[in-house]
Amino acid sequence: MKIIACGSVPTIIAPEKYFTGRVLQTPIIEKEAPARLRATLVSFEPGARTVWHTHPLGQTLYVTSGAGLAQTWGEPVQEIRAGDVISFAPGEKHWHGAAPKSAMTHIAMQEALDGVHADWLEEVTSVQYGG
Repeated sequence: MKIIACGSVPTIIAPEKYFTGRVLQTPIIEKEAPARLRATLVSFEPGARTVWHTHPLGQTLYVTSGAGLAQTWGEPVQEIRAGDVISFAPGEKHWHGAAPKSAMTHIAMQEALDGVHADWLEEVTSVQYGG
């Protein structure tokens, strides 16, 4: 058994090249090989969001608080709320983040393929974000 004590893993400000707006990330777990799981608590201030991205083995989000938006390439923007579970298929191009006037926090869970958890792409434009 391994216990990661509360407060022993620092929260970071997410890198600007992967996000628009202020986003905080608190790692939950990153398993060592041969396991592939990574889980992170991600908190988005109103209007903050990821850039477009994919995950080689897919991604699951569990919204823990607030309200947000998510979109798959070529599909309409969807509202997401606390308690929702969102699943993206392997290679599915998407973004997710807070609603314009509401913060949102989710747990992001994904597995790595050959050490890669995500492939980061272009920014989500204001027009795309606005729906």
